[in-house]
Amino acid sequence: MILASKGLNKIQICKDLQQFLLDCYQINCKKNTTQIVSLSLEIDYVDPLVVLDKIAKPQEINFYWENPSQNEAIIAIDSVTKLEVSGKDRFNQAEKFVQDCLHNLVTFHSHSKSFSRPHFFCIFSFFDRNNQADYPFPAATVFLPRWQVAVKNKRCTLVMNTLINCSVNIQRILRDLKSKLEIIQSLEDYAPNFDNLTENFSKKKIANPDKFKNSVLSALATIQEQQLVKVVLADTLDVKSNQPFNLSKSLHNLRRLHPNCYVFSISNGQGQNFIGASPERLISINQQELVTDALAGSAPRGKTSIEDAANATNLVNNTKEKHEHKLVIDFITQRLSQLGLFPQVLAPRLRQLSNIQHLWTPIRAVVPANVHPLKIVAQLHPTPAVAGAARDVACAEIRRYESFERGLYAAPLGWVDAEGNCEFIVGIRSALIDGDRARLYAGAGIVAGSDPDKEFAEVQLKLQALLKALV
Repeated sequence: MILASKGLNKIQICKDLQQFLLDCYQINCKKNTTQIVSLSLEIDYVDPLVVLDKIAKPQEINFYWENPSQNEAIIAIDSVTKLEVSGKDRFNQAEKFVQDCLHNLVTFHSHSKSFSRPHFFCIFSFFDRNNQADYPFPAATVFLPRWQVAVKNKRCTLVMNTLINCSVNIQRILRDLKSKLEIIQSLEDYAPNFDNLTENFSKKKIANPDKFKNSVLSALATIQEQQLVKVVLADTLDVKSNQPFNLSKSLHNLRRLHPNCYVFSISNGQGQNFIGASPERLISINQQELVTDALAGSAPRGKTSIEDAANATNLVNNTKEKHEHKLVIDFITQRLSQLGLFPQVLAPRLRQLSNIQHLWTPIRAVVPANVHPLKIVAQLHPTPAVAGAARDVACAEIRRYESFERGLYAAPLGWVDAEGNCEFIVGIRSALIDGDRARLYAGAGIVAGSDPDKEFAEVQLKLQALLKALV
């Protein structure tokens, strides 16, 4: 265990931690095996975004996730072990990878607060295979990070994961831990200049309005022929800056502008980042209590309180929007029931964001111990909120109409811990950042009664919300 006094006046490496590592070393030398060891320490508060800014290296995979309204944030840097796969069996392979790692993992923790256990970070693409050969993220990535820093209600935890076998040097592991802790705690009073909302775009390539509207018209014809009920069509906005985008400042802008969303960033360790501020939770499980969101049907926020209230009333009473929303509720409850869960649909409400508002119905369920979170993710993705209904037909239509690779857009992104707790969001309101270039993504649900002009306006509204944050 490492105890750090306020201000880091001194660091003491306790004998029990050293003994724990020595015991692991001796056991693995005797068996000629390799074991994953996870060390968890409570530390002084530090902003995980500052840690990302100062410690994460371009050549290392990382995952940043924050829910400002819940006072939660977590960052994962580098990997101790990683799985990259594609294909229809990717969720099963991901679950097996996590389970195999857990069977070979031992933990040492100084407390039992939130995020004190090792987390596996999971990144899935929308489709089980990418059509674009050079798309920078695999169809599925799961990794156990080397370093994990998390915050819950200003309580901060550092987790170090490492491999122990006969060839490791225990003292070197302790020195690495001490060194990383010193660096992180030195950031406690660091005040970065994140507050910069200035755009510096030299060129914007606006998505072709006519192409998108024609796709909507074609989709409406297919819906009229009763081949499907809904399809979600997305569009992109390509942006070029006169200098590389500043990831940390852009993320800080996102968390300021969208405090009720999940702010996230994923780096592939090769220079590309996928970032966003998603309003949509796929699933959250805490001590076997699951919550998921049916989020579909939208309207813009008003410029005045009277206009805003009128837009909300029109949304709540709009037959087309309510129909689109009910498709998502019915899908989620059916899919959860097929896993043996008993979903409870809560009262519908509005999810009001900075520039848009949605119909929102939370759904709860108790998760049996034998149902792994990734089974539920596999069962729910993609929901009608981001694909359509019937799902297989809608996905085929998406491939037909969209000329770009969705990749991580509208896909499940999140983490699962050793106790079956998890949090997965849907990667919407997002952008792929590559140096001085960015591709922004947004979509709209097309159902009977959809108007191509209004659907295009909705997509542009969502794109502009993200564009405002990029620096």
